[in-house]
Amino acid sequence: MEPQPMNGGDGPTSYSRNSSHQRAGVSAATAFIQDGIAEELELGVALHNNVYSTVRNSFAIADLGCSVGPNTFLAVEAILEAVRLKYGPALPQFHVFFNDQVGNDFNTLFRSLPPDAGYFAAGVAGSFHRRLFPKSSIHFVHSSYSIQWLSRVPKEVRDRENSASWNKGRIIYTGAPREVWTAYAAQYAEDLRSFLQARAEEVVFGGLMALLFPFSQSGNSSKDSPLSRLFTLLGSTLMDMAKKGHEVEEEKVDSFNLPIYIPSMTEFKGLVEENGYFSVVRTEALPPPVSSAAKEVFARAVSMSMRAGTEGMLSDHFGSQVVDDLFEKYEKKIVDSSGLLEINPTGEAAELFVLLKRKTLAIN
Repeated sequence: MEPQPMNGGDGPTSYSRNSSHQRAGVSAATAFIQDGIAEELELGVALHNNVYSTVRNSFAIADLGCSVGPNTFLAVEAILEAVRLKYGPALPQFHVFFNDQVGNDFNTLFRSLPPDAGYFAAGVAGSFHRRLFPKSSIHFVHSSYSIQWLSRVPKEVRDRENSASWNKGRIIYTGAPREVWTAYAAQYAEDLRSFLQARAEEVVFGGLMALLFPFSQSGNSSKDSPLSRLFTLLGSTLMDMAKKGHEVEEEKVDSFNLPIYIPSMTEFKGLVEENGYFSVVRTEALPPPVSSAAKEVFARAVSMSMRAGTEGMLSDHFGSQVVDDLFEKYEKKIVDSSGLLEINPTGEAAELFVLLKRKTLAIN
């Protein structure tokens, strides 16, 4: 299974109406992005595989995994503000590339584009695990809550007959045999290698890449993280429905796995170092936003957010007729699971902001 785009449109189950958690994270990272631009961004002429890269008439920004808004516009505006402050009238034009999967609702995205945006906008459809732009053409890359999604579910996890990684009764690797986690970790490493190599070719020397994603604070991604606990609870809701005959077959649950992986900081940094074309210039570990809402309101918000992110995959596998019932039961299960009510009752950091800088190092 491959990841599906977030729910499009602007209806009650859309990502645009159910991404307040992500918006809070983007807002929290704004100061880090702006400080990074002020301190680290370098836009002098650089020779890159015999192609000169410089800012002459425009500054190019790419938001990878943009979805449908409005969070992407918040991030882009923060970047623009910081670049304008640093370079002033020397940068008369900005070009922003909004990227997501081919099935993303780009119509809703561009209908909600700010009318006075102050930049030229373009949609770029395709997986960010491969090249999307010409060599040495992008000055700033932003991606929030996206690189935890894998390009696919590991094939070993889907092999019922011949693999020790067959993930019976679960939808992610948490709580599964070590072989399942190993398969997921290997797929994540493969995907992040591809992501970093593609960006190394696209980003100009001295350019920056800002990434915000959930991570495992324990240093071992086979352990629970706040987000993985929520996915585990969703999986147990599906199993409950299967055992009670609620339009879900247990065999269908056994064969359903989400293409998502929550890395540790050690894993991520190790892959950046292996790539060799970026320097880690800033890391910030962030706790998830704290909610003061009543438990029923909070559970509703979490359930709707999870639905906005996973409904496409669930509908493809189980049929759209089960989705309403599934998330009603999931919402109740969140309320009944006191240990999960706050997602992160200990206050541990659960999200990682990383700022990478493209080294002056040509790719052969």
